[in-house]
Amino acid sequence: MQSLERALGRERVISTPDELIAYEFDATIERGMPQAVVFPESTEQVAAAVRVAHRAGVPVIPRGAGTGLSGGAVAAAGGVVVALTRMKRVLKIDVVDRVAVVEPGVVNIDLSRAAAPYGLYYAPDPSSQRACTIGGNVAENAGGPHCLAMGTTTNHVLGLELVLADGEVIEVGGHSRDVAGYDLTGAFVGSEGTLAIATKIIVRLSRIPEATRTLLAIFDQIDDASGAVSAIIAAGMVPSALEMMDRNIIRAVEPVLRCGYPLDAEAVLLIEVDGLEEDTVEQAEAIDAICRRHGAREVRLAREAADRELLWAGRKSSISALGRLYPNYYVLDGVVPRTRLPDVLRQVYAVAGRYGLAVANVFHAGDGNLHPNLLFDEREPGVTAKVLDAGAEIMRLCVDAGGSITGEHGVGVEKRDFMAWLFSGDDLYAMSRLKTAFKAGEDFNPCKAFPTHAGCGEVTQAQVRRTAAAIGPDLYV
Repeated sequence: MQSLERALGRERVISTPDELIAYEFDATIERGMPQAVVFPESTEQVAAAVRVAHRAGVPVIPRGAGTGLSGGAVAAAGGVVVALTRMKRVLKIDVVDRVAVVEPGVVNIDLSRAAAPYGLYYAPDPSSQRACTIGGNVAENAGGPHCLAMGTTTNHVLGLELVLADGEVIEVGGHSRDVAGYDLTGAFVGSEGTLAIATKIIVRLSRIPEATRTLLAIFDQIDDASGAVSAIIAAGMVPSALEMMDRNIIRAVEPVLRCGYPLDAEAVLLIEVDGLEEDTVEQAEAIDAICRRHGAREVRLAREAADRELLWAGRKSSISALGRLYPNYYVLDGVVPRTRLPDVLRQVYAVAGRYGLAVANVFHAGDGNLHPNLLFDEREPGVTAKVLDAGAEIMRLCVDAGGSITGEHGVGVEKRDFMAWLFSGDDLYAMSRLKTAFKAGEDFNPCKAFPTHAGCGEVTQAQVRRTAAAIGPDLYV
Protein backbone atom coordinates (compact mmCIF):
# COMPACT_ATOMS: atom_id res chain seq x y z
CA MET A 1 0.00 0.00 0.00
CA GLN A 2 2.90 2.25 -0.68
CA SER A 3 0.92 4.68 -2.82
CA LEU A 4 -1.56 5.45 -0.06
CA GLU A 5 1.15 5.56 2.60
CA ARG A 6 3.24 7.95 0.51
CA ALA A 7 0.20 10.18 0.02
CA LEU A 8 -1.04 10.24 3.63
CA GLY A 9 1.62 8.72 5.84
CA ARG A 10 1.76 5.18 7.20
CA GLU A 11 -0.05 6.16 10.42
CA ARG A 12 -3.17 7.12 8.43
CA VAL A 13 -3.61 3.85 6.51
CA ILE A 14 -4.75 0.38 7.64
CA SER A 15 -5.05 -2.74 5.51
CA THR A 16 -4.72 -5.94 7.55
CA PRO A 17 -7.84 -8.15 7.89
CA ASP A 18 -8.05 -7.81 11.67
CA GLU A 19 -7.98 -4.00 11.34
CA LEU A 20 -10.42 -3.86 8.43
CA ILE A 21 -13.14 -6.00 10.00
CA ALA A 22 -14.45 -3.03 12.01
CA TYR A 23 -15.12 -1.23 8.70
CA GLU A 24 -16.97 -4.11 7.07
CA PHE A 25 -20.38 -2.83 8.17
CA ASP A 26 -22.37 0.15 9.39
CA ALA A 27 -25.50 -0.04 11.57
CA THR A 28 -27.34 -2.27 9.08
CA ILE A 29 -27.05 -6.00 8.41
CA GLU A 30 -25.17 -5.29 5.16
CA ARG A 31 -21.52 -6.36 4.87
CA GLY A 32 -18.65 -5.45 2.54
CA MET A 33 -14.91 -5.66 3.24
CA PRO A 34 -12.69 -2.82 1.97
CA GLN A 35 -9.08 -3.38 0.91
CA ALA A 36 -7.89 -0.35 2.86
CA VAL A 37 -9.13 2.40 5.17
CA VAL A 38 -7.50 5.83 5.26
CA PHE A 39 -7.86 8.48 7.97
CA PRO A 40 -7.17 11.90 6.44
CA GLU A 41 -6.85 14.94 8.67
CA SER A 42 -7.21 17.68 6.03
CA THR A 43 -8.83 18.47 2.72
CA GLU A 44 -5.46 18.02 1.02
CA GLN A 45 -5.11 14.50 2.41
CA VAL A 46 -8.65 13.57 1.33
CA ALA A 47 -7.86 14.80 -2.18
CA ALA A 48 -4.57 12.90 -2.21
CA ALA A 49 -6.26 9.62 -1.22
CA VAL A 50 -8.97 10.09 -3.82
CA ARG A 51 -6.39 10.79 -6.55
CA VAL A 52 -4.48 7.60 -5.72
CA ALA A 53 -7.67 5.54 -5.91
CA HIS A 54 -8.81 7.33 -9.07
CA ARG A 55 -5.55 6.58 -10.89
CA ALA A 56 -5.84 2.91 -9.94
CA GLY A 57 -9.52 2.69 -10.88
CA VAL A 58 -10.39 1.63 -7.33
CA PRO A 59 -13.70 2.50 -5.62
CA VAL A 60 -13.81 5.17 -2.91
CA ILE A 61 -16.31 4.92 -0.06
CA PRO A 62 -16.73 7.99 2.20
CA ARG A 63 -17.49 7.11 5.83
CA GLY A 64 -18.43 9.02 8.95
CA ALA A 65 -19.10 7.35 12.30
CA GLY A 66 -20.63 4.23 10.75
CA THR A 67 -24.04 4.81 12.34
CA GLY A 68 -25.86 4.84 8.99
CA LEU A 69 -28.92 2.63 8.57
CA SER A 70 -29.00 1.84 4.85
CA GLY A 71 -25.56 0.37 4.11
CA GLY A 72 -24.31 3.66 2.68
CA ALA A 73 -20.82 3.33 4.21
CA VAL A 74 -20.40 -0.35 3.34
CA ALA A 75 -17.72 -1.20 0.76
CA ALA A 76 -20.14 -3.09 -1.47
CA ALA A 77 -17.48 -3.56 -4.18
CA GLY A 78 -14.37 -3.37 -2.04
CA GLY A 79 -12.01 -0.44 -2.42
CA VAL A 80 -10.71 2.33 -0.18
CA VAL A 81 -12.83 3.64 2.69
CA VAL A 82 -12.12 7.30 3.44
CA ALA A 83 -12.92 7.61 7.15
CA LEU A 84 -13.41 11.26 8.08
CA THR A 85 -13.57 10.94 11.86
CA ARG A 86 -10.21 12.67 12.42
CA MET A 87 -11.50 15.82 10.70
CA LYS A 88 -13.48 16.94 13.74
CA ARG A 89 -12.83 20.65 14.22
CA VAL A 90 -15.48 23.33 14.62
CA LEU A 91 -13.65 25.91 12.52
CA LYS A 92 -15.87 28.92 13.11
CA ILE A 93 -19.01 30.06 14.91
CA ASP A 94 -20.40 33.33 13.59
CA VAL A 95 -22.74 34.55 16.32
CA VAL A 96 -24.06 37.53 14.37
CA ASP A 97 -25.02 35.61 11.23
CA ARG A 98 -25.77 32.41 13.18
CA VAL A 99 -23.52 30.26 11.00
CA ALA A 100 -20.92 27.60 11.80
CA VAL A 101 -18.17 26.13 9.64
CA VAL A 102 -17.24 22.57 10.58
CA GLU A 103 -15.26 19.61 9.34
CA PRO A 104 -17.23 16.48 8.43
CA GLY A 105 -16.09 14.43 11.44
CA VAL A 106 -17.66 16.77 14.02
CA VAL A 107 -20.11 14.75 16.13
CA ASN A 108 -23.62 16.16 15.81
CA ILE A 109 -24.19 16.95 19.48
CA ASP A 110 -20.72 18.50 19.84
CA LEU A 111 -21.70 21.29 17.46
CA SER A 112 -24.66 22.24 19.64
CA ARG A 113 -22.42 22.10 22.70
CA ALA A 114 -19.93 24.44 21.03
CA ALA A 115 -22.71 26.86 20.06
CA ALA A 116 -24.59 26.76 23.39
CA PRO A 117 -22.52 29.48 25.15
CA TYR A 118 -23.76 31.88 22.46
CA GLY A 119 -27.41 30.90 22.92
CA LEU A 120 -27.40 28.88 19.69
CA TYR A 121 -27.74 25.24 18.67
CA TYR A 122 -27.78 23.00 15.59
CA ALA A 123 -31.35 21.83 15.03
CA PRO A 124 -31.17 18.46 13.21
CA ASP A 125 -30.88 15.84 15.96
CA PRO A 126 -30.81 12.19 14.80
CA SER A 127 -31.32 9.68 17.57
CA SER A 128 -27.65 8.76 17.16
CA GLN A 129 -26.57 12.39 17.64
CA ARG A 130 -24.10 11.49 20.39
CA ALA A 131 -22.15 9.42 17.85
CA CYS A 132 -23.11 10.39 14.29
CA THR A 133 -21.14 13.04 12.41
CA ILE A 134 -22.23 16.13 10.52
CA GLY A 135 -20.63 14.76 7.35
CA GLY A 136 -22.65 11.57 7.56
CA ASN A 137 -25.80 13.58 8.33
CA VAL A 138 -25.20 15.63 5.18
CA ALA A 139 -24.64 12.52 3.06
CA GLU A 140 -27.92 10.95 4.20
CA ASN A 141 -29.96 14.15 4.71
CA ALA A 142 -30.53 12.96 8.27
CA GLY A 143 -33.60 13.98 10.22
CA GLY A 144 -34.43 13.51 13.87
CA PRO A 145 -37.24 14.08 16.37
CA HIS A 146 -37.05 17.88 16.18
CA CYS A 147 -37.13 18.07 12.39
CA LEU A 148 -40.92 18.21 12.27
CA ALA A 149 -40.85 21.97 12.80
CA MET A 150 -37.23 22.75 11.96
CA GLY A 151 -36.67 20.66 8.84
CA THR A 152 -34.05 18.03 8.02
CA THR A 153 -30.34 18.51 7.36
CA THR A 154 -30.85 20.02 3.91
CA ASN A 155 -32.68 22.97 5.49
CA HIS A 156 -29.63 23.83 7.57
CA VAL A 157 -26.70 23.39 5.17
CA LEU A 158 -25.63 26.58 3.38
CA GLY A 159 -22.38 25.69 1.67
CA LEU A 160 -19.78 22.97 1.17
CA GLU A 161 -16.18 22.36 0.26
CA LEU A 162 -16.08 19.19 -1.84
CA VAL A 163 -13.45 16.80 -3.14
CA LEU A 164 -14.59 15.39 -6.47
CA ALA A 165 -13.91 11.86 -7.68
CA ASP A 166 -10.70 12.90 -9.49
CA GLY A 167 -9.33 14.79 -6.47
CA GLU A 168 -10.33 18.28 -7.57
CA VAL A 169 -11.49 20.57 -4.74
CA ILE A 170 -14.47 22.89 -5.32
CA GLU A 171 -16.80 25.06 -3.24
CA VAL A 172 -20.58 25.27 -3.62
CA GLY A 173 -23.13 27.45 -1.87
CA GLY A 174 -21.93 30.01 0.65
CA HIS A 175 -22.76 31.63 3.98
CA SER A 176 -26.37 32.51 3.13
CA ARG A 177 -29.41 30.94 1.48
CA ASP A 178 -29.34 33.36 -1.45
CA VAL A 179 -26.58 32.17 -3.77
CA ALA A 180 -26.67 32.69 -7.54
CA GLY A 181 -26.68 29.73 -9.91
CA TYR A 182 -27.75 26.13 -9.52
CA ASP A 183 -28.40 24.81 -6.01
CA LEU A 184 -25.50 22.35 -6.00
CA THR A 185 -25.52 22.35 -2.21
CA GLY A 186 -29.07 21.03 -2.25
CA ALA A 187 -28.12 18.46 -4.89
CA PHE A 188 -25.24 17.18 -2.76
CA VAL A 189 -27.11 16.86 0.54
CA GLY A 190 -28.60 13.37 0.57
CA SER A 191 -26.41 12.11 -2.29
CA GLU A 192 -25.12 9.29 -0.06
CA GLY A 193 -21.45 9.59 -0.97
CA THR A 194 -22.03 9.00 -4.66
CA LEU A 195 -21.03 12.48 -5.89
CA ALA A 196 -18.12 13.79 -3.82
CA ILE A 197 -16.71 14.04 -0.29
CA ALA A 198 -17.55 17.06 1.87
CA THR A 199 -14.48 18.35 3.71
CA LYS A 200 -15.95 21.59 5.09
CA ILE A 201 -19.62 22.25 5.84
CA ILE A 202 -21.30 25.62 6.45
CA VAL A 203 -24.44 25.20 8.54
CA ARG A 204 -27.17 27.45 9.88
CA LEU A 205 -27.52 27.72 13.65
CA SER A 206 -30.77 28.45 15.49
CA ARG A 207 -31.50 30.33 18.70
CA ILE A 208 -32.17 28.24 21.78
CA PRO A 209 -35.88 28.80 22.49
CA GLU A 210 -36.99 30.79 25.51
CA ALA A 211 -39.20 28.01 26.84
CA THR A 212 -39.76 24.30 26.17
CA ARG A 213 -42.58 22.04 27.36
CA THR A 214 -42.50 18.26 27.01
CA LEU A 215 -45.57 16.05 27.35
CA LEU A 216 -46.03 12.30 27.55
CA ALA A 217 -49.46 11.12 26.38
CA ILE A 218 -50.34 7.53 27.32
CA PHE A 219 -52.74 5.42 25.21
CA ASP A 220 -54.34 2.00 25.57
CA GLN A 221 -54.94 1.78 21.82
CA ILE A 222 -52.34 2.56 19.16
CA ASP A 223 -55.08 3.70 16.76
CA ASP A 224 -56.07 6.37 19.28
CA ALA A 225 -52.46 7.59 19.48
CA SER A 226 -52.29 7.76 15.68
CA GLY A 227 -55.57 9.69 15.58
CA ALA A 228 -54.25 12.18 18.11
CA VAL A 229 -51.21 12.84 15.89
CA SER A 230 -53.37 13.81 12.93
CA ALA A 231 -55.67 15.87 15.13
CA ILE A 232 -52.81 17.93 16.58
CA ILE A 233 -51.53 18.86 13.11
CA ALA A 234 -55.06 19.43 11.81
CA ALA A 235 -55.59 21.92 14.64
CA GLY A 236 -52.90 24.10 13.09
CA MET A 237 -50.14 23.27 15.56
CA VAL A 238 -46.70 22.05 14.53
CA PRO A 239 -44.89 20.87 17.68
CA SER A 240 -41.13 20.88 17.61
CA ALA A 241 -41.32 17.10 18.12
CA LEU A 242 -44.11 14.52 17.96
CA GLU A 243 -42.86 10.95 18.51
CA MET A 244 -44.63 7.63 19.01
CA MET A 245 -43.40 4.47 20.75
CA ASP A 246 -45.34 1.22 20.83
CA ARG A 247 -45.60 -1.45 23.54
CA ASN A 248 -42.52 -3.39 22.44
CA ILE A 249 -40.34 -0.28 22.57
CA ILE A 250 -41.73 0.52 26.01
CA ARG A 251 -40.93 -3.05 27.17
CA ALA A 252 -37.35 -2.67 25.96
CA VAL A 253 -36.64 0.79 27.38
CA GLU A 254 -38.55 1.19 30.63
CA PRO A 255 -37.01 -1.60 32.75
CA VAL A 256 -33.54 -0.17 32.10
CA LEU A 257 -33.95 3.62 32.07
CA ARG A 258 -37.09 4.04 34.23
CA CYS A 259 -38.34 6.89 32.04
CA GLY A 260 -41.91 6.69 33.25
CA TYR A 261 -43.36 4.89 30.22
CA PRO A 262 -46.18 2.65 31.59
CA LEU A 263 -45.47 -0.99 30.80
CA ASP A 264 -49.16 -1.70 30.24
CA ALA A 265 -49.62 1.06 27.63
CA GLU A 266 -50.17 0.18 23.99
CA ALA A 267 -48.41 3.37 22.87
CA VAL A 268 -47.09 6.68 24.13
CA LEU A 269 -46.65 9.99 22.37
CA LEU A 270 -43.69 12.19 23.30
CA ILE A 271 -44.64 15.73 22.34
CA GLU A 272 -42.60 18.90 22.66
CA VAL A 273 -43.41 22.54 22.01
CA ASP A 274 -41.00 25.44 22.27
CA GLY A 275 -40.91 29.18 21.72
CA LEU A 276 -42.07 32.09 23.86
CA GLU A 277 -43.21 31.21 27.38
CA GLU A 278 -46.84 32.23 26.86
CA ASP A 279 -47.11 30.41 23.53
CA THR A 280 -45.76 27.15 24.89
CA VAL A 281 -48.23 27.21 27.78
CA GLU A 282 -51.16 27.64 25.40
CA GLN A 283 -49.94 25.00 22.96
CA ALA A 284 -49.26 22.45 25.68
CA GLU A 285 -52.75 22.91 27.11
CA ALA A 286 -54.35 22.59 23.67
CA ILE A 287 -52.35 19.42 22.86
CA ASP A 288 -53.25 17.93 26.24
CA ALA A 289 -56.94 18.45 25.48
CA ILE A 290 -56.67 16.95 21.98
CA CYS A 291 -54.89 13.83 23.27
CA ARG A 292 -57.53 13.31 25.94
CA ARG A 293 -60.33 13.69 23.37
CA HIS A 294 -58.64 10.97 21.31
CA GLY A 295 -58.44 8.44 24.09
CA ALA A 296 -55.32 9.28 26.10
CA ARG A 297 -55.80 7.88 29.57
CA GLU A 298 -53.21 10.28 30.96
CA VAL A 299 -51.09 13.23 29.79
CA ARG A 300 -48.03 14.13 31.85
CA LEU A 301 -46.06 17.37 31.69
CA ALA A 302 -42.34 17.21 32.46
CA ARG A 303 -41.93 19.73 35.28
CA GLU A 304 -38.15 19.75 35.56
CA ALA A 305 -35.32 19.72 33.01
CA ALA A 306 -34.21 16.36 34.43
CA ASP A 307 -37.67 14.89 33.75
CA ARG A 308 -37.57 16.11 30.17
CA GLU A 309 -34.08 14.69 29.65
CA LEU A 310 -35.17 11.32 31.00
CA LEU A 311 -38.15 11.15 28.65
CA TRP A 312 -35.88 11.93 25.71
CA ALA A 313 -33.23 9.48 26.90
CA GLY A 314 -35.80 6.74 26.51
CA ARG A 315 -36.70 7.83 22.99
CA LYS A 316 -33.11 8.24 21.83
CA SER A 317 -32.02 4.94 23.35
CA SER A 318 -35.05 3.03 22.17
CA ILE A 319 -33.59 1.20 19.19
CA SER A 320 -30.39 0.16 20.93
CA ALA A 321 -32.50 -1.06 23.89
CA LEU A 322 -34.12 -3.63 21.63
CA GLY A 323 -31.05 -5.78 22.20
CA ARG A 324 -32.69 -6.69 25.52
CA LEU A 325 -35.45 -8.47 23.61
CA TYR A 326 -33.62 -10.02 20.64
CA PRO A 327 -29.96 -10.20 19.59
CA ASN A 328 -30.65 -8.61 16.17
CA TYR A 329 -32.98 -6.00 14.76
CA TYR A 330 -33.58 -4.63 11.28
CA VAL A 331 -34.58 -0.95 11.21
CA LEU A 332 -36.86 0.23 8.43
CA ASP A 333 -37.48 3.80 7.32
CA GLY A 334 -40.70 4.42 5.42
CA VAL A 335 -42.91 7.48 5.12
CA VAL A 336 -46.69 7.59 4.90
CA PRO A 337 -49.31 10.37 5.02
CA ARG A 338 -50.29 11.04 8.64
CA THR A 339 -53.89 10.14 7.94
CA ARG A 340 -52.78 6.64 6.88
CA LEU A 341 -50.82 5.92 10.08
CA PRO A 342 -53.46 3.72 11.79
CA ASP A 343 -54.05 1.60 8.69
CA VAL A 344 -50.38 1.20 7.77
CA LEU A 345 -49.38 0.35 11.35
CA ARG A 346 -52.02 -2.39 11.45
CA GLN A 347 -50.61 -3.80 8.22
CA VAL A 348 -47.04 -3.62 9.55
CA TYR A 349 -48.02 -5.78 12.54
CA ALA A 350 -49.85 -8.16 10.19
CA VAL A 351 -46.83 -8.56 7.88
CA ALA A 352 -44.53 -9.26 10.82
CA GLY A 353 -47.00 -11.79 12.21
CA ARG A 354 -47.29 -13.56 8.87
CA TYR A 355 -43.51 -14.06 8.81
CA GLY A 356 -43.43 -15.11 12.47
CA LEU A 357 -41.41 -12.02 13.48
CA ALA A 358 -41.74 -9.61 16.37
CA VAL A 359 -41.83 -5.92 15.47
CA ALA A 360 -41.29 -2.78 17.54
CA ASN A 361 -42.36 0.63 16.27
CA VAL A 362 -40.76 3.94 17.23
CA PHE A 363 -41.07 6.82 14.83
CA HIS A 364 -41.46 10.46 13.97
CA ALA A 365 -45.24 10.38 13.97
CA GLY A 366 -45.67 14.07 13.22
CA ASP A 367 -44.33 13.73 9.69
CA GLY A 368 -45.37 10.10 9.13
CA ASN A 369 -41.81 8.77 9.17
CA LEU A 370 -42.11 5.16 10.34
CA HIS A 371 -39.32 3.07 11.86
CA PRO A 372 -40.56 -0.51 12.26
CA ASN A 373 -37.86 -2.67 13.84
CA LEU A 374 -38.04 -6.34 12.89
CA LEU A 375 -36.59 -8.39 15.77
CA PHE A 376 -34.78 -11.67 15.16
CA ASP A 377 -31.82 -13.92 15.93
CA GLU A 378 -29.55 -14.27 12.91
CA ARG A 379 -28.30 -17.63 14.24
CA GLU A 380 -31.69 -19.12 13.34
CA PRO A 381 -31.40 -20.72 9.87
CA GLY A 382 -33.25 -18.80 7.16
CA VAL A 383 -34.47 -16.01 9.43
CA THR A 384 -32.43 -13.23 7.81
CA ALA A 385 -34.03 -13.94 4.43
CA LYS A 386 -37.46 -13.78 6.09
CA VAL A 387 -36.58 -10.45 7.67
CA LEU A 388 -35.51 -8.97 4.33
CA ASP A 389 -38.67 -10.24 2.61
CA ALA A 390 -40.87 -8.82 5.37
CA GLY A 391 -38.98 -5.53 5.20
CA ALA A 392 -39.60 -5.29 1.47
CA GLU A 393 -43.33 -5.88 1.99
CA ILE A 394 -43.46 -3.13 4.61
CA MET A 395 -41.68 -0.71 2.29
CA ARG A 396 -44.19 -1.55 -0.41
CA LEU A 397 -47.03 -0.82 2.03
CA CYS A 398 -45.61 2.67 2.55
CA VAL A 399 -45.37 3.37 -1.18
CA ASP A 400 -48.86 2.03 -1.85
CA ALA A 401 -50.18 4.32 0.90
CA GLY A 402 -48.84 7.33 -0.99
CA GLY A 403 -45.54 7.54 0.86
CA SER A 404 -41.86 6.88 0.25
CA ILE A 405 -39.14 4.31 0.95
CA THR A 406 -37.02 6.62 3.07
CA GLY A 407 -37.48 9.64 5.27
CA GLU A 408 -33.98 10.07 6.66
CA HIS A 409 -31.89 6.89 6.51
CA GLY A 410 -31.19 7.03 2.78
CA VAL A 411 -31.50 4.43 0.03
CA GLY A 412 -27.98 2.98 0.18
CA VAL A 413 -27.62 -0.72 -0.58
CA GLU A 414 -30.73 -1.65 1.34
CA LYS A 415 -33.45 -0.02 -0.78
CA ARG A 416 -31.84 0.76 -4.13
CA ASP A 417 -33.97 -1.81 -5.97
CA PHE A 418 -37.11 -0.24 -4.50
CA MET A 419 -36.44 3.05 -6.31
CA ALA A 420 -38.28 1.72 -9.36
CA TRP A 421 -41.48 1.74 -7.29
CA LEU A 422 -41.27 5.53 -7.16
CA PHE A 423 -39.46 6.58 -10.33
CA SER A 424 -39.58 5.70 -14.01
CA GLY A 425 -36.54 4.60 -15.96
CA ASP A 426 -36.27 8.10 -17.41
CA ASP A 427 -36.41 9.61 -13.93
CA LEU A 428 -33.61 7.38 -12.69
CA TYR A 429 -31.50 8.02 -15.78
CA ALA A 430 -31.82 11.79 -15.29
CA MET A 431 -30.72 11.43 -11.66
CA SER A 432 -27.77 9.24 -12.57
CA ARG A 433 -26.55 11.89 -15.04
CA LEU A 434 -25.84 14.13 -12.07
CA LYS A 435 -23.02 11.75 -11.14
CA THR A 436 -21.43 12.46 -14.51
CA ALA A 437 -21.65 16.20 -13.90
CA PHE A 438 -19.74 15.71 -10.63
CA LYS A 439 -17.19 13.46 -12.43
CA ALA A 440 -18.35 10.54 -10.31
CA GLY A 441 -19.04 7.15 -11.85
CA GLU A 442 -19.56 3.73 -10.32
CA ASP A 443 -16.09 3.92 -8.80
CA PHE A 444 -17.40 6.48 -6.27
CA ASN A 445 -19.42 4.66 -3.60
CA PRO A 446 -20.63 2.06 -6.11
CA CYS A 447 -23.83 0.02 -5.89
CA LYS A 448 -25.63 2.67 -3.82
CA ALA A 449 -28.88 4.61 -4.20
CA PHE A 450 -29.83 3.41 -7.71
CA PRO A 451 -31.04 0.04 -9.01
CA THR A 452 -28.36 -2.01 -10.74
CA HIS A 453 -28.99 -3.14 -14.29
CA ALA A 454 -27.66 -6.60 -13.49
CA GLY A 455 -27.98 -8.44 -10.23
CA CYS A 456 -26.18 -6.57 -7.48
CA GLY A 457 -24.07 -9.62 -6.66
CA GLU A 458 -22.86 -9.82 -10.25
CA VAL A 459 -21.91 -6.16 -10.31
CA THR A 460 -20.24 -6.36 -6.92
CA GLN A 461 -18.17 -9.45 -7.67
CA ALA A 462 -16.97 -8.04 -10.98
CA GLN A 463 -16.00 -4.80 -9.25
CA VAL A 464 -14.19 -6.66 -6.45
CA ARG A 465 -12.14 -8.62 -8.99
CA ARG A 466 -11.25 -5.44 -10.86
CA THR A 467 -10.37 -3.71 -7.58
CA ALA A 468 -8.09 -6.57 -6.50
CA ALA A 469 -6.33 -6.51 -9.84
CA ALA A 470 -5.82 -2.74 -9.67
CA ILE A 471 -4.69 -2.77 -6.06
CA GLY A 472 -1.97 -5.33 -6.67
CA PRO A 473 0.38 -3.23 -8.80
CA ASP A 474 -0.45 0.20 -7.44
CA LEU A 475 -1.82 0.59 -3.94
CA TYR A 476 -0.29 -2.51 -2.42
CA VAL A 477 3.15 -2.80 -3.94
